Amino acid sequence: MKTVRPKKNLGQHFLTDLNIAKAIADTVDACPGLPVLEVGPGMGVLTQFLMPKGRELKVVEIDKESVAYLNENYPELRQSIVGEDFLRMDLNSLFNGRKFVLTGNYPYDISSQIFFKMLDNKELIPCCTGMIQREVALRMASAPGSKAYGILSVLLQAWYDVEYLFTVDENVFNPPPKVKSAVIRMTRNGVDDLGCDWALFRKVVKTVFNQRRKMLRSSLKPLFQGDLPGDDFFGQDIMAKRPEQLAISQFVELTNMVGQKLKPGD
Repeated sequence: MKTVRPKKNLGQHFLTDLNIAKAIADTVDACPGLPVLEVGPGMGVLTQFLMPKGRELKVVEIDKESVAYLNENYPELRQSIVGEDFLRMDLNSLFNGRKFVLTGNYPYDISSQIFFKMLDNKELIPCCTGMIQREVALRMASAPGSKAYGILSVLLQAWYDVEYLFTVDENVFNPPPKVKSAVIRMTRNGVDDLGCDWALFRKVVKTVFNQRRKMLRSSLKPLFQGDLPGDDFFGQDIMAKRPEQLAISQFVELTNMVGQKLKPGD
């Protein structure tokens, strides 16, 4: 079968450098013993290096042409090719509720959505590796005080240790993307209880970073319906900070402060 035509609407950029493909596949070795799910295998450039690892392996691919290519060229994988949209899948059904490693050369335009879905299934996914747009990888791994520190940084680092592993140049893809890529690894950090309401934590983080140049005393106001809290709330020292100055523990503290002031139904 001829090779698969990269589709712009699916954000496909096929990796052509086999050394880099092997290096990406080897990132799952840090999480031994678990099944592996590869998202967006395309023509199997990573898959071919994942298969010999002796792990239970499944691949999920939305592109029908890629599914046909994989079926023809990797017949031993036929029962493990899932032709669905990862973002719509029930991940509990993949390995009968067992934990697994998530990996892939992720489509740039949905990489953040993939990681938000990972967060929704964090008890199933103790380890995630793969390649994404370099700018997104830098945001994910950035520390407080950095311009790149934002919503994705805080939400992911609340539950995962994020490692920026290496940069990948544009010229090893077909077609070459307009930006550099990077390989990352995320490993659950041992936090089982964040110490606050997770849904409210997410809401607080997103609200304040939507106005990241403002101090918290201003950016928090949209969270409150009706009467705003008084100086006992907005007059506290933390309210003079901007969101990129806060560590995860301070966001937990802030979430609990907001929770105490919110009226039922807010």
